[in-house]
Amino acid sequence: MGDLKKKRIITVATTGAWPTKENTPNVPIEPEEIAEEVYNCWKEGAAVAHIHVRNDEGKAAMEFAKFEKVVSLLRAKEDCDIVLNLTTSGGIGLKEDDRIKPFYELKPEMASYDCGTMNWLHTSVFENNPAFLERLGTLMQEVNVKPEIEVFDPGMIYNAQYYLKKGILKGPLHFQFCMGCAGGIAASTKNLVFMHDCMMEVAPDSTWSAFGVGARAMEILYAAVAMGGNVRVGMEDNVLYKKGVIAENNMVFVARAKRIIEEFGLEIATPAEAREILGLV
Repeated sequence: MGDLKKKRIITVATTGAWPTKENTPNVPIEPEEIAEEVYNCWKEGAAVAHIHVRNDEGKAAMEFAKFEKVVSLLRAKEDCDIVLNLTTSGGIGLKEDDRIKPFYELKPEMASYDCGTMNWLHTSVFENNPAFLERLGTLMQEVNVKPEIEVFDPGMIYNAQYYLKKGILKGPLHFQFCMGCAGGIAASTKNLVFMHDCMMEVAPDSTWSAFGVGARAMEILYAAVAMGGNVRVGMEDNVLYKKGVIAENNMVFVARAKRIIEEFGLEIATPAEAREILGLV
C-alpha cells in the first residue's frame, strides 16, 4: 500500500430511498440492477458501496430478501472486493426489526448509523430514538459491523460522543456528513468546516466522509477532498450530473470524483486501502 494519508475513499450510493424511475430512468431499482451498478462503480474506483433496496413497487423498503439478493450477487463476483455498507434506515416509518435484520444476518463490513431523529424534508419524521440507537450500536458490535455514523446536523455528532462514552459505539469512529437535506444543515464549505471541528472536539481520531445534496454538491465534494476527508457520490444524493443534465448512471459520478481527487495530487483508495483506513482489518 502507498501512503494512506494521500488516499481518499470514494463511496457510491447508487439507489437511496427517494429517486424513482419517474425522476430518472437511470436509477437502479431491482437487485440485479443495483448489484451490476455497484460492480461497475467498483471498476471505476469506488471502494465502498452504500446499499439501499426497494420493494416490488419501487418504493423505499428494508426487505431482507432484496438485500440478500444484492449481497449474494456481489459476493459471487470473485474479482470484486468492494466494501459493503448496508443502510439501516431504508425510508421513513419502517419497523426497527426490519431495519436491523439485513446487517445482522448478512454481516457486511459496515452499516449506517443515523445518530438522531430529525424532521425529514419538512414533511415527516425520520425517527432514531435513543433506545433504538442503543440497540443498534450494541448489535453492530455483536456481529462486528462498523457503524457509518450519518450526521445531518452538529447535534448528532454530540449524540455520537454520548454513545461513545457509554460504550454503545466503539472508537475510532467513522462519520458521514450528510449536507443539504431539507431539515438538516445546509451544504456549504463553512458548515463543513464547522462539522469537522465539532467532530475533532468529540473524537479526534475519527475518519470522515461528506456529500452534498443539490446545487452545492460539487462544493462539498471539492472541500472534503481539500480538507483531508473522503467523499460519497451517487444517485441517492443527486440524480443530476450538472444543472439540467440527468446522470446517465452512477459510474459517471465515481469517475468525476476520481478525476478531482487525482487533479488535487492525491489517489483514490482501493477497497483494501479503505479497509485499512477505516479499521476494518
